[in-house]
Amino acid sequence: MNPVDRRTFLLASGAAVSALATGCHSRDVAGRVDTTPYPCAPGRWRKHGIVLEATEPWEGDNVQNFTARAEPLGKDDWRLWYSVSGSRAGYTIAYAEGSPGERMRKVPAVLSVGDPADAPFAIGNLPDKWRPIQPVHIRLRNGRHRLYFWVHGPGVTRYLAAESDDGRRYRVIDPLRPVLYHPYDRAAAGRPAPDGVVLGKLATNRPADEPPALSRLISNDATNLYQLPDGTFEMYSVGLVKVDKSDPAYVAEDNAPGLLRVIDRYTSGDGLNFETRQRIITRDAGDPADQQFYYLAVTHTPRGRVGMLGHYRCRAQTMDLEWCHSHDGVEWRRPFRSGWLTRGNPPAPDCFGLYGGSQLVQHNGRWHLFYTGVNSSHNGREAHGKPRQVVMHASTDSIWSDR
Repeated sequence: MNPVDRRTFLLASGAAVSALATGCHSRDVAGRVDTTPYPCAPGRWRKHGIVLEATEPWEGDNVQNFTARAEPLGKDDWRLWYSVSGSRAGYTIAYAEGSPGERMRKVPAVLSVGDPADAPFAIGNLPDKWRPIQPVHIRLRNGRHRLYFWVHGPGVTRYLAAESDDGRRYRVIDPLRPVLYHPYDRAAAGRPAPDGVVLGKLATNRPADEPPALSRLISNDATNLYQLPDGTFEMYSVGLVKVDKSDPAYVAEDNAPGLLRVIDRYTSGDGLNFETRQRIITRDAGDPADQQFYYLAVTHTPRGRVGMLGHYRCRAQTMDLEWCHSHDGVEWRRPFRSGWLTRGNPPAPDCFGLYGGSQLVQHNGRWHLFYTGVNSSHNGREAHGKPRQVVMHASTDSIWSDR
């Protein structure tokens, strides 16, 4: 890590955290008074440490709950959805049940090409060697269960949807017609994404019955998806913008040099066919040149949408969880532009990065955040100890500054 960049980052973060802690009003880049409801100060969060780490042979060395739900089951018990995130050949999704801080029962998905297996958790109609990761579970308003996840397989990196009547056996709706495509997917490779970014060469292994990807459905990854009270859906994912080597935003040490990550919002009536896509968060005059946005996780509250924004400082290779706010999911206020939950000091398991789960959860009188902590840089070139990913837990009495 470049020590100058790190010092600059800490100074900027410290100033923003001071403003947050004092509760003073700020102004946006246009000079308007920001009337956004204010969050609790970072010091109001209490960290509870690691609640989930790799312990089973099928988990390898890394687990993550990035984009995944945490669902209270009653009393102190939870269901934590998560991914096995080591080698791609070992990718899978699972859930753990029990009380955080104690040993939890882990249930991995049983994957099958045909019908879903009769198992506690199974996914069927999934082509051979397609490996799922980053699950988002939604209990639909009609009572059914839907599971979204990215899959990685020979020639494919795409976002699929599966449904279940019983919450145990899920069937992929249509693996050849996904919700989203990664730019390197065989149906998207060589085709322009909405910003004109083209990655890879036109694929020759796309089946004849698989349509080419639509431009508006080509995304990076890191996707969060929600069903709204009216039954419609909103989805937040990552767009890519290309920059030249002469641009200050170009960072050669990033794992995707020349590509900037920004946040787009999609809407859909059924959660399967997303017809609208809108750019909602990009770097502006209040951000440093190396600022990128890795994900947006959203919690709906009576005071509006609270966002946990993946605040990625590309030169420092650090990931923070930035607080933001919106009343409509389109216009977002970012008054502090720093970490809402403080990263640990090296060699803490979250010293290099925090990756939020799908949303905050209010339960038993407190607000809970389950997140993935990493002790290594995003490009994997530096680490404090053996690189690993673990699921961690933090809580606060209130996410607002007035309590």
